[in-house]
Amino acid sequence: MKKIGFLSFGHWTPSPQSGTRSAGDALLQSIDLAVAAEELGADGAYFRVHHFARQLAAPFPLLAAIGARTKKIEIGTAVIDMRYENPLYMAEDAGSADLISNGRLQLGISRGSPEQVIDGWRYFGYEPQDGMSDADMARKHTEVLLETLKGQGFAQPNPRPMFPNPPGLLRLEPHSEGLRERIWWGASSNATAIWAAKLGMNLQSSTLKNDETGEPFHVQQAAQIRLYREAWKEAGHTRTPRVSVSRSIFALVDDRDRAYFGGGSKESDTVGYIDDQTRAIFGRSYAAEPDVLIRQLAEDEAIAEADTLLLTVPNQLGVDYNAHVIESVLKHVAPALGWR
Repeated sequence: MKKIGFLSFGHWTPSPQSGTRSAGDALLQSIDLAVAAEELGADGAYFRVHHFARQLAAPFPLLAAIGARTKKIEIGTAVIDMRYENPLYMAEDAGSADLISNGRLQLGISRGSPEQVIDGWRYFGYEPQDGMSDADMARKHTEVLLETLKGQGFAQPNPRPMFPNPPGLLRLEPHSEGLRERIWWGASSNATAIWAAKLGMNLQSSTLKNDETGEPFHVQQAAQIRLYREAWKEAGHTRTPRVSVSRSIFALVDDRDRAYFGGGSKESDTVGYIDDQTRAIFGRSYAAEPDVLIRQLAEDEAIAEADTLLLTVPNQLGVDYNAHVIESVLKHVAPALGWR
């Protein structure tokens, strides 16, 4: 059994060919798709966060709106770039969204991906300290967030406050109990997966990973997950961690599917450089008739290792079609693989 959700980048473009022509379209359609996915029996609605791009950015208003419109589905991110975040303000936003959704927030965070602009986090007012890289800064912000989410007091109260204070040091409010255990780290390398395990974060592994061994993508990703679980056990955490992987999966069940995705492209992994130093491997897409798809996915070692699968969706094709994509996997693929 697996939890199955969708992951949307929230692309929008004013092109007449796009079903999502504005930022407002992207946001409102994201809410509608989450509602539709819940009605279909999907387990999660997740959203990518990119700055300076025609895609979804500030996630918390969207997550709160979805939380208010739904009742069961998990709502989350994959991922928020922590180089851009004030961890204390983020803790307040996340706590609010989690309380609105009655504890359904699954917050994926990370160092982030290659950006639209050079050092975009500088425009947000953040600068690595001397001797730190931007990745170090992201991990420092993360550590502050995790500590804050424990809900322990740390701020000295004013002796003459505007409102009466409880005794002792003050914590940030609103505090949502249990959210600390629903923080995920998006790891592109084995080392950061191990680091996430030591800090007690769940693991998100996407369709991109540092190419560390030259093996097929799903083999490297499965090895990363096993290393993460070993590090988790060694750290002595008492709960069972969660692990998600993302995939582009399209069951070809009607003429629309065949027209959009039946061309057979991206059926193998690709390798490239995401910056001057980092060689990365990009996982293949899956698009086939359900019986073929079932055989292909049964051989994906990383999906087998994960407890949660996020289906990347082509959001610009509209809510109805994306709901169809999700339903096709739930109905025609997941049961045969034992995911449902």
